[in-house]
Amino acid sequence: MPADIIAAPSASARALFRHRPFICFSLGRVFSTLAYQMGAVALGWQVYALTHSAFDLGLVGLWQFIPMAVLTFAAGHAADRYERKQVLQLCQLAEALIGIVLAWGTFGHWLTVHEIFAAVVIFGGARAFGSPASAAMLPGVVPEGLLQKGTALSSGALQFSTIVGPAIGGFAYAIAPGAPYALMAGLWIVACLLNGAIQMDRPVAPKEPPTLKSLFAGVAFVRQNPAILGTISLDLFAVLLGGATALLPIYARDILHAGPWGLGILRAAPAMGALLTTALLTAMHSTAGSACGCFRR
Repeated sequence: MPADIIAAPSASARALFRHRPFICFSLGRVFSTLAYQMGAVALGWQVYALTHSAFDLGLVGLWQFIPMAVLTFAAGHAADRYERKQVLQLCQLAEALIGIVLAWGTFGHWLTVHEIFAAVVIFGGARAFGSPASAAMLPGVVPEGLLQKGTALSSGALQFSTIVGPAIGGFAYAIAPGAPYALMAGLWIVACLLNGAIQMDRPVAPKEPPTLKSLFAGVAFVRQNPAILGTISLDLFAVLLGGATALLPIYARDILHAGPWGLGILRAAPAMGALLTTALLTAMHSTAGSACGCFRR
């Protein structure tokens, strides 16, 4: 029996790694997350280098949040009604074009803070539509019965990208300020092509024309499920308090005197801590489960 239990997860993992839609989706998601994390480091460092203002650093997060908040309902409806991979491809293509503009402006020394803020607004709008579309694609790219394993592997890949992306962005900026933007554009283009190669196992069925009721159906669902409202509220406060990471360029530049590579390491540290904590909790859970099994025997 133990051998069967051990063999089953490895067999399911092999099935996922041989499934082309899942591979294309996972690689596209990894490249897109790498690009976003690199951009967080490059934009923060560049804005502070141009302005030396903590307030302007805070505005980077604000200008990204506003379109995400305004477009939340429309973005969720688009993910439900339209072909999700096409929505995601359009978002990644828009992000790649903005990355090219940022690289061009940085290499040409004509990029200003206001133009960076405009780019951040577009990034926020693209994320508003791309995030729900990407999350909703996962059940359609894994084989039947392997959703839990696929979700775990996809989450692990995202965590890896969140750790590696800031470090790459910081080192690339230390080499040349426009380098991370060029890399971001390239990664988003590759992610767009990978998503275009996906053949959905379970495509989205056509739905009725949009109405106000369907647009705000999510609000009604949350109101009917208090547990979900509590979870969302808890996550909201965690995100608000975690926004202090926007000020890390000040610590890297003025306090630690570490340069952009140091900022990349600082931005990667929270994700590394989360990964280590997850591994610790998993080990503790496995140990507790083994102890309970021995006690029952």
